[in-house]
Amino acid sequence: MSVISTKSSASAKASHKASHLLSDFTTDPRVVIISAIAVFVASAGVLAGAGLLQLIKLATNIAYFGRFSFADLKLQDSPLGLWTVLVPVAGSLIIGLMARFGSEKIRGHGIPEAIEAILLGRSRLDPKVAILKPLSSAISIGTGGPFGAEGPIIMTGGAIGSLIAQMLPVSDNERKTLLVAGAAAGMTTVFGTPIAAIMLAVELLLFEWTPRSFIPVTVAAVVAAVERSLLHMPAPLFPFAGGVDISVLQLGAWMLIGILSGLLSGVLTQLVYGCEDFFLKLPIHWMWWPLIGGLVVGLGGLIEPQALGVGYDNLASMLRGDVVLKAALLLLVVKAVIWSVALGSGTSGGVLAPLLIMGGAMGTALSGYLPDASPGFWALLAMAATMGGTMRSPLTATFFAVELTGNTHVLLPLIAACGTAHGVTVLLMRRSILTEKVARRGHHLVREYRVDPFALTRVRDVMTKAVESVSDTMTLHGAAAFLTNPKTGHPSFPVVDANHHVLGVIDPPSVLRWRRAGKHRTATLKQLLAGSKISVAYPDEFLDRLADRLMQVNISHLPVISREDQRLVGYIGWKDLMRVRARSQAQETQKTAFFGARQA
Repeated sequence: MSVISTKSSASAKASHKASHLLSDFTTDPRVVIISAIAVFVASAGVLAGAGLLQLIKLATNIAYFGRFSFADLKLQDSPLGLWTVLVPVAGSLIIGLMARFGSEKIRGHGIPEAIEAILLGRSRLDPKVAILKPLSSAISIGTGGPFGAEGPIIMTGGAIGSLIAQMLPVSDNERKTLLVAGAAAGMTTVFGTPIAAIMLAVELLLFEWTPRSFIPVTVAAVVAAVERSLLHMPAPLFPFAGGVDISVLQLGAWMLIGILSGLLSGVLTQLVYGCEDFFLKLPIHWMWWPLIGGLVVGLGGLIEPQALGVGYDNLASMLRGDVVLKAALLLLVVKAVIWSVALGSGTSGGVLAPLLIMGGAMGTALSGYLPDASPGFWALLAMAATMGGTMRSPLTATFFAVELTGNTHVLLPLIAACGTAHGVTVLLMRRSILTEKVARRGHHLVREYRVDPFALTRVRDVMTKAVESVSDTMTLHGAAAFLTNPKTGHPSFPVVDANHHVLGVIDPPSVLRWRRAGKHRTATLKQLLAGSKISVAYPDEFLDRLADRLMQVNISHLPVISREDQRLVGYIGWKDLMRVRARSQAQETQKTAFFGARQA
């Protein structure tokens, strides 16, 4: 009785000690250091963001008015007349030359390049990107390019974070965190949307959901928001005080907007990459593609001048309800065409603001056929849903719209529309507009976050319990004969003594090693294994740590021993670990009803 009690007590203590090492998160105090670095990254990102906005104004004034000025002039008021067609052409030519002789990474809207650096480049970005990306984007947008500033500043802020991290002794994950912190700070600076910036990091850039990355990114976004206010930058950017009554009819209309926005997202994505495929077929160097895109932009500007540039005035007008049906449809069509052609040609610029404008134009056009709501409400809903569907980031789009307007009363309609749009695009398209470019470069990425099943499964749940072992009295000759016997069903076996304690493991390579070392054929396994280091597993430890140990010691199997008496209780190898993956897949495919129905 006392023996059983002692063993139970020892087992409980051992189990408690093992459990004490586990926690909800793996984050350590080093996150404080990374968060402190993120403060400096955020400050640099704010300066870059504010500088980019001023560069856009400067480029606009030089290109359309011939004035070296930072005044907020409207390019629609340019005195150039028909000559404005050539302004985007000239800007695109400069960008093509910058990409050809500077850095090709400045082409496009920047977010796919940031994703690629995170996944494949150890989060390292070239210093040239931090300089050329904002400069090229300012030239592109300032000369009429139908883009937003958010993509370029995300890339620029990310480059700043990466460069700071490259000067410090940090891990790849910490460098990634600082890159994303810079990106979040840049987005916050341009739009004043820190929560949306954090959500973009979680949904799109970090590829993980852990405190070690979330905390520094949050610090960067919050610091950027505070410093932005010190620069007297407006927030919210587009105030909107409207709302809508909640009803079943309204819910149906919200979901309808989500469905239509999801379909629009699919059309826009296909349009962009259809244009890119067209340019790939041209028998000219890609350096000249933006020139063609710039010509299309210039011609589009003659048809609808409001489609040029970042178009923030369009967003404000739609939210006020000042845009009529015909104007909304014209803006939607022209903006979609020139944006997709310009982006497909490799011109530098962002996608976020154009998506808002095109979605808002669709919402404005539909508002006359939808239930009554405040002026601009349906435009706002379609803006967010189009952004969320196209980028596959519904939470980012929802909070972005709330922060952009300062209106929390529309949170429910926004998440309903964005969630619906997300569902439509996920079911209809394999890739988003952001990940398609990465996939076209031969890389595959998955945007689904799941808890590692190895972190939830203990050794005892998958180990082989009916263990076939060999005695330590077996000779080297006997071991060789045993392992080469056709009836032997396994490649390795634990060696145990009379008390069932593990002395080691034998397999064909170990036998060959002993034979080559000149060990006598009559030497026992006990003698051969004396002094050797034994790697073992315990029944209550989790598979994630076990997998790491198997990799470290470069073996395929480990004996499992009891913590209290050190006796052999099981055997585990890679094949057992793979059963966990099979079980996880079965949980997704096998359908079971527990009340009356049969298993499918």
